[in-house]
Amino acid sequence: MSQLPYAAFDADNHYYEAEDAFTRHIDPKLARRAMQWADVAGRKCLLVGGIVNRFIPNPTFDPVAKPGCLDEYFRGRNPEGKNIREVFGELEPINPAYRDRDARLALMDTQGLEAAFLFPTLGVGMEESLQADPEALRGAFRAFNRWLEEDWGFAYRDRLFGAPYITLSDPDFAVEELEWALERGARVVVMRSAPAITAEGHRSPADPIFDPFWARVAEAGITAAYHSGDSGYNQFLGYWGSAQEFRSFDFNPSRLCMSWNPIHDVLASLLCGELFVRFPRLRVATIESGSSWVPTLIAKLAKAYGQLPFAFKADPVEQLQRHVWVAPYYEDDLHGLRENIGAEHMLFGSDFPHGEGLAEPVDFVKDLDGFSDEDIRLVMRENGLGLLAPPA
Repeated sequence: MSQLPYAAFDADNHYYEAEDAFTRHIDPKLARRAMQWADVAGRKCLLVGGIVNRFIPNPTFDPVAKPGCLDEYFRGRNPEGKNIREVFGELEPINPAYRDRDARLALMDTQGLEAAFLFPTLGVGMEESLQADPEALRGAFRAFNRWLEEDWGFAYRDRLFGAPYITLSDPDFAVEELEWALERGARVVVMRSAPAITAEGHRSPADPIFDPFWARVAEAGITAAYHSGDSGYNQFLGYWGSAQEFRSFDFNPSRLCMSWNPIHDVLASLLCGELFVRFPRLRVATIESGSSWVPTLIAKLAKAYGQLPFAFKADPVEQLQRHVWVAPYYEDDLHGLRENIGAEHMLFGSDFPHGEGLAEPVDFVKDLDGFSDEDIRLVMRENGLGLLAPPA
């Protein structure tokens, strides 16, 4: 394990949901339309909207992949040509620290972590599965957020900052859920990188119908995080071949090489929609979405601003660099990211305890070779802690 002279802040930690995360507090009238468990051919499966959900191969998470087991694969190193089962390796019984907050704090003490944002594992893939039933969708995530507050808390001991999940499928509902979470100490919320599907049709998150929500986020001084998950882009990738070929856990070179940038598009939408001009205190963090999209988006924004300066009230590149924080993948071009947005807007995220993350979270510092001690401290600690406090 890498050692730092200070405790780090991990902007991308995860829990593995309890099996009743979506069912413990569900409105009984919605139970059959939302999440249920069923035995299918002797295997416990999750039903979402009455359909077997395949976002996570084993949504019970027991057994589960070892943390960091995909490290080499995500660095582009699989010389033996192992298949998916071989790369994952032997699964292990679930660690209590993945589901118990006090056990997690004890583990974090050994990992050199002071605090962390906590994000869903299963939850980030569920909104897409309930798009056809918006009432069940909202009921499911209302239940989920109450489970999260009960089991993990939104600011447990000022170290574990669980992120309630906000769906923008209904603007009034989003504000209600946000207010409920703020009353219970939430410092970060999480959403999916996708257009909102409302009763009026698809809407950009920057559409003025959502301004009451964003105004409250800005007023409260909390962070809005976009975390990778099921953005609905699989349906578009499927146009290039069988949709089955682009499942999350398939090894398919087309999936790796095609355009796969939901976070690029949602940020473009926010910036071109001038959300940060309307709400200058707003802060957005992109989590587990990499950073390869950053230079591409900056180039496109700069070109658009050069061509259509009258369409913008402010330079969109400067808005990006002022209002957006990025948690890159450890295998990304971290030096290039620093050149594009500055070390002040880079976040350390380990994705622990996922297989594609780091077995030892603070080993992230090994990929900051060539960064100054001051910049390393910003990335590994100060930037994340700064997002917990209201902006100046």
